[in-house]
Amino acid sequence: MEIWKAAILGIVQGLTEFLPVSSSGHILVFERILRAETGGKNLFFGVMLHAGTLVSVMFAYFGRIVEILKQDRKQLLYLIVATVPAALVGFFLGDAVDRVFFGGKYLWIFFALTAVLLLTAQARAKRARLLRPVDLKTALASGVAQAFAVIPGLSRSGTTLSACIFAGAEREKAADFSFLMSIPIIAGAIFAEFLKAFTDEGFVSAIPWQSLAVGALTAAVFGYFSIKILLGAIKRGRLTGFAVYLFIVAAIMLANNFLCLF
Repeated sequence: MEIWKAAILGIVQGLTEFLPVSSSGHILVFERILRAETGGKNLFFGVMLHAGTLVSVMFAYFGRIVEILKQDRKQLLYLIVATVPAALVGFFLGDAVDRVFFGGKYLWIFFALTAVLLLTAQARAKRARLLRPVDLKTALASGVAQAFAVIPGLSRSGTTLSACIFAGAEREKAADFSFLMSIPIIAGAIFAEFLKAFTDEGFVSAIPWQSLAVGALTAAVFGYFSIKILLGAIKRGRLTGFAVYLFIVAAIMLANNFLCLF
């Protein structure tokens, strides 16, 4: 893979991993456009992209992570509870989801569904009067939402953020919890992809180390900026722009199903 393609895919992964627009859906689209792939024999490149985004969220929340590990055991329990549903779905149904949804035929449906979730959550946040911190109910709701987000096009950050808001959590607390939830899930995905790549006897990475490094670096840098962008949007209560963007992308993907544009 050429370095410029690796850079573009890294930027896409970094931005869309944390913005509520679906990283898996966007990576599928850009793989087609660039005639590149992050699976198969090049699966290790996908591992490096995820590693980059893991670095970005850990850097952004390093202080909070240390605090949770040292003294906030209740929050740690909530994060564990929120991780379990997605972990189970990924372990037992991951391959089935790949077979059904990774062709891209249904991307438009889940892009549009994410947009609807964002608009509904934004309206719910504006109407809510009694807001509470993240609790067990919020953790369970966001955990179930994260399990559904294994489907490409259904944004992980968008669904978990919306679930937290629907459960009554304050917007900024919901965003923080959504980002913290991503750490064990991304780490688990890296581990699973790593094993899959290197236990396959036919695995041979055709991607040079320069492209791997550029992909990981751009994913980390743009992942960090995307966290800051979303936190700012949530603080101002402005998720409409993301929803409009997703409706536009959904329309393009629906048209592509008939016209085969890419």
